[in-house]
Amino acid sequence: MTHVSGRQLSAALAAIAVLATACTGGGGSTKDVAGSYATPPKQTGTPKDGGTATVALTPGLSPNYIYPYPPASANGTVIARGLMWRSLYRPSGAGDQITDAELSLAEQPTYSADRKTVTIKMRDYSWSDGTPVTADDVVFSFALLKAALAESPANWSFYTPGQFPDGVSAEATAPDTLTLRLETAYNPSYLLSMLTLLYVMPSKEWNIAQAGGPHLDYTQPKNAKAIYKYLTKESESQSTFASNPLWQVVNGPYRLKSFDPTTGSFSLVPNKAYKGPGDSRLDQIDFKAFTSAAAVLNQFKAGNLTVGTLDSSFITQIGALKAKGYNVYGAPAPARFDSLTINFKNTTGNFDKIIAQAYVRQALQRLIDQQGYIASRGIYNGAGSPNYSTAGAGSPYPPAFGDKAPYPYDPAAAEKLLTDNGWKVVPNGSTTCERPGTGPGECGAGIPRGQTISFTLASANTPAYVGARDVAFASAAKKLGIDVKIVTKALNYMYANYGNTFAPATKNEWAMQDFGPLYLAAGYPSSNTVFNTEGSFNLGSYHNPEVDKSIDASTFGADAKALSTEVTRLAEDLPVLFLPTPHTLVVWKDTLSGPQSSFNALLSFLYTPELWYFHD
Repeated sequence: MTHVSGRQLSAALAAIAVLATACTGGGGSTKDVAGSYATPPKQTGTPKDGGTATVALTPGLSPNYIYPYPPASANGTVIARGLMWRSLYRPSGAGDQITDAELSLAEQPTYSADRKTVTIKMRDYSWSDGTPVTADDVVFSFALLKAALAESPANWSFYTPGQFPDGVSAEATAPDTLTLRLETAYNPSYLLSMLTLLYVMPSKEWNIAQAGGPHLDYTQPKNAKAIYKYLTKESESQSTFASNPLWQVVNGPYRLKSFDPTTGSFSLVPNKAYKGPGDSRLDQIDFKAFTSAAAVLNQFKAGNLTVGTLDSSFITQIGALKAKGYNVYGAPAPARFDSLTINFKNTTGNFDKIIAQAYVRQALQRLIDQQGYIASRGIYNGAGSPNYSTAGAGSPYPPAFGDKAPYPYDPAAAEKLLTDNGWKVVPNGSTTCERPGTGPGECGAGIPRGQTISFTLASANTPAYVGARDVAFASAAKKLGIDVKIVTKALNYMYANYGNTFAPATKNEWAMQDFGPLYLAAGYPSSNTVFNTEGSFNLGSYHNPEVDKSIDASTFGADAKALSTEVTRLAEDLPVLFLPTPHTLVVWKDTLSGPQSSFNALLSFLYTPELWYFHD
């Protein structure tokens, strides 16, 4: 754990810039290379059968769970998500689409006039044992999801109490037909985005509560609960991931060959019964875990990796990688936004009272120099785009203000916001409240005279730009007499421990956190579950009744403009502090090819290796 004091911040920022220059090889301006990755290579070559592709996992985020519906604390660390078990609808890697229709298990839903009856036709897919994937399998998956939520709302990161799957019944009205009946109509786009999260599991093989036990009627809640407990218990045994016969029954293009519980590395081989698109020409996919972005770069240089991402701190290495036979493509991922997540329940130093004031959040947002972060050799190295909302790049639901920042970088304006509201600003010292109270020009409710602004920012230890931008923010805050204490943490630790909905006991350990990107549903980036009051992934306990109404409108209404209204309201109220979006830099060997869309999807870490092939 690394603590950075306010006095060390300026020196630390300079050191980061020096280290970045040293690591990237020194020579070459980011302006010279920033445009070198903008165009994705086209599909090329005559496919060859065979070969092993080695893929670098996100450094610091190794898988530790295999059951498709993990509790919130394990979300993002599920092994081969989407490759062994497909969701009912495959998420899209494009910003203007919700699903990848070609790779989905079902046809697009049809709706009754009142939008309360949804009919879904299953496509011809098989389990690895040759039996068909049926509507009953979806009903089974639905029942186990409800069993998980009955145990705890935190057992699914995309859940808001009273919303999907609450009030939704699922019935197999024919082997190939699923009928959903809704107590409350949903916006079709929102419902479709939720169905991309519904992983389909084998009802005939997994409907047991013990190894070799009797097959249970999973439509009975007590049985669904027993099955859920058994499967999640089995998922805790990482050493048996590859040997447990449960996990070998798959409907996706791959099955698990091996898993290393020490590192999180694993290997997949083709599911020969898979009927979806793609020839699965590759013999094997090896996913390798890494602890640092530098280690990934070294493996690229050694030619040991086939596919992976490049940290932007190494942007000047693009030319060298191309010379070694790699393609490099980069862009902001669809439906992604980066932010400093705010903990509105942290009571240390009256942080909860201070951050509840809109003017404080606006002042802090005005300390974030997005263009400066992007251009900085020590932060984004030119590989980034400004962003001021939850919509993400290329969204069909942009905020009303377009590309214009609601609270642009302006330290003088930030200082004025504080002084106009009762604070005595002491640059590089301790800014204090000198006019307590709730009236005009006063600090606000619960903020006593003499109160300082001091809080802890938990910063992910990878990728490099996270720590660098957090240091830059803390340095700017210190110039206004605000003390930001940076604590560096591993991603896996933050995912498990820093969220008030699933880890309330640690609420006073972090006032803000920067864990990197948050991805909403491509094509319909609703922040339901993330920023509504009861959302299970509302990490910082943000609460705004007007925002709740906006989210309800985009979730349940039919108005296509409702999501833009939600996006705009959130950007103006600042439940988080918005950071520029780093470009995801995808790297792969030029002897590997496939549809261009399959490499575009890597921007969102959606893997479709069944579409890839090696060529001469």
